[in-house]
Amino acid sequence: MTDHPEHGLSLQDNTELLHRISARLADRFAGVFAAETVERYVFESYTALARTAKIKTHLPSTTEHFANDRLNALAKSKGAVTSDVPEVLFVCVQNAGRSQMAAALLNVEAKGRIRVRSAGSLPAAELDPAVVAAMSEMGLDVTRDYPKPLTDDVVRASDVVITMGCGDSCPIYPGKRYEDWELADPAGLPVAAVRIIRDEIHDRVKALAASLLHDPSSDKEVSNA
Repeated sequence: MTDHPEHGLSLQDNTELLHRISARLADRFAGVFAAETVERYVFESYTALARTAKIKTHLPSTTEHFANDRLNALAKSKGAVTSDVPEVLFVCVQNAGRSQMAAALLNVEAKGRIRVRSAGSLPAAELDPAVVAAMSEMGLDVTRDYPKPLTDDVVRASDVVITMGCGDSCPIYPGKRYEDWELADPAGLPVAAVRIIRDEIHDRVKALAASLLHDPSSDKEVSNA
């Protein structure tokens, strides 16, 4: 363990670093959110991730990424910014398997034409190793991804919310498309079994992408040009 501040384990240890992150994000969201709002989101995001994070050294970087994404979602939900692409949120219990695979696969299928998020109602400490292995078989590296808690702001910003076994933990808002995909939980399963779940998710993701990107009747149609 080095003595760099970003390697500290507690909120107190990382306060200075979190203030620097807050300042960067406050500049990025200047004119959209007050600096106090940005700072609150940064510290809340750090605390939420710290509850379950297994590797604490990555917390500052994941905090900045998570807080930035939440602030983008909040800005959209409040009408402060607009999005010209559909936004999809995948939710499962641990955000360590099904929702992570779905998000990675939809990113591949959408090629940047859909904004994709994932979250967990009770996030795990890290991604399931068998899931990481099964995705790597397809040439997809998900090791930089991390389990994230489900927050109200990302639900509000989403056009489509896909749940995968998280029950009633996901809030329901009008004007959104909700689907529940009944899929086996890959937690604790061998790679061979996870591979089957992965392929079923991939089939569903392909259909979802087609419905969002190629349906002429959809008001979220995106050009392939």
